[in-house]
Amino acid sequence: MSGGGSLDQRKQSSQTPITGNGNGVGTGSFGQFATTRLRLNPIKDHKPDNYEDLKLDFSPLLFSSLEQYLPPPMLSVPRDSKLQYMREILLKYSPEGERVRTQKHREYKQKIILNYQPLNRELYTMHAAKFFVPSFLKAISENTEESFRSIMTEPCKGIYTFEMFQPHFCELLLSEVENFERWVHETKFRIMRPNTMNKFGAVLDDFGLETMLEKLMDDFIRPISRVFFSDVGGATLDTHHGFVVEYGMDRDVELGFHVDDSEVTLNVCLGKEFTGGELYFRGVRCDKHVNTETQTEEIFDHSHVPGHAVLHRGRHRHGARATTQGRRMNLLLWCRSSVFRELKKYQKDCSSWCGECERDKKERLRRSIAATKLEILKMNGNSTS
Repeated sequence: MSGGGSLDQRKQSSQTPITGNGNGVGTGSFGQFATTRLRLNPIKDHKPDNYEDLKLDFSPLLFSSLEQYLPPPMLSVPRDSKLQYMREILLKYSPEGERVRTQKHREYKQKIILNYQPLNRELYTMHAAKFFVPSFLKAISENTEESFRSIMTEPCKGIYTFEMFQPHFCELLLSEVENFERWVHETKFRIMRPNTMNKFGAVLDDFGLETMLEKLMDDFIRPISRVFFSDVGGATLDTHHGFVVEYGMDRDVELGFHVDDSEVTLNVCLGKEFTGGELYFRGVRCDKHVNTETQTEEIFDHSHVPGHAVLHRGRHRHGARATTQGRRMNLLLWCRSSVFRELKKYQKDCSSWCGECERDKKERLRRSIAATKLEILKMNGNSTS
């Protein structure tokens, strides 16, 4: 579902201009590093500094993530120097109004975390062996396209389904969300819902699960996305939005046709017992073609199974049919790439992932070939004469 404006819609700040070329993003001023640029791919074996002890105008996790893209000469400089360098870059793309909203949201989260008492503390740290089914862990450890495909099905182009979570994890997360909702009701605390389309559900990042979900994206979703979604920044996923949605007769009943504010979306059914609620997919589209017609081969409906995941591009148009009986809860992780979003501003050809752009490109090629053949026939006819 669509969210905030894209980078090219944001106003430029009055900070020092950033210069660079298509290989990365550079800074206009920073002493000996004035001409250095961010890397397009992260340094996987680099352990970034922790910034959570500092009072910052951006998320500490964002600095830790961005540090992996710093040029090699900067990795050994003091933390304060890296912080200043990264902050210059972030200020370029984050106007004051947005920074104020970020600060208010940080204060909102802090208020929740200081007052809410978690029910299942084991959820707040990644315990892979306890969370995931063995087949999923084995595929991740082997980290090859072959190992990933061995646990997946691809029922429709660009949509991957597989068993992911153990029942115990689903039960823990369900009970934690229910506990949080009881606290919200008892304290009359006004919470932010996951997005503009869902009136029920909770943002998991807001009550302490942000670090665990960051680990989920970095260590488990990004390796898969690097293989299957490289065309939309799958290898450079660096931020996320994690939440749970609830459907039922006394909750949200259905979800309209939309695209997500993500490059890659993970959708996992947690339970409980329910009827209906199928996901329907209708093809991947860029901004220009988001409302174009659906082709027959793009039509796919998916029935939820607790513990099983659906992984797809955020721009894959979809919706959810009505949950007619019972109650259904799903975990959603919108994974985003700031690198891809910056490069997309200059991308004129989306045919590698947009279905309509791909068809347009094939049609132009067909016409070009036909015109070339006609010219050849004319030339041969003149030669014969």
